[in-house]
Amino acid sequence: MEFVDRLLTCADCGGEFIFTAGEQLFFFDKQFKNDPKRCKPCKSKRAGVGVKAGAGPAAAGLSRTETRTECSACGIETTVPFKPTQGRPVLCRQCFQAKRAPSTGALVTAAGTVDMVAGKTGDPGSVGAELLAAAPQA
Repeated sequence: MEFVDRLLTCADCGGEFIFTAGEQLFFFDKQFKNDPKRCKPCKSKRAGVGVKAGAGPAAAGLSRTETRTECSACGIETTVPFKPTQGRPVLCRQCFQAKRAPSTGALVTAAGTVDMVAGKTGDPGSVGAELLAAAPQA
């Protein structure tokens, strides 16, 4: 399918704007059914953003939400960059990073595997069982 630039009329200001072939391709890829109704300045005004240089929420004059709450793990008061959802745990930075850090068990298992491959284990028959125990479960 070939796209050609088209002139559309803005529903707010009544001015004409170009619906480019690239924008049409984007709309087609996203499976949008309707053409845009507003020109870019009217769309920005409607969103309350206004036309500003730069991009992102900081350029638009919007600030990130900071919420004070209590850590579900250690109980200290902390600030999070989102509004917590009821029933979901909220972690402070230290607890969150500790939860995401790789467990030391994996490091011990890797070191044990190196020893087994090097032949440093006492029982050669136990190598298969140890490797099966160390293998990730599917």
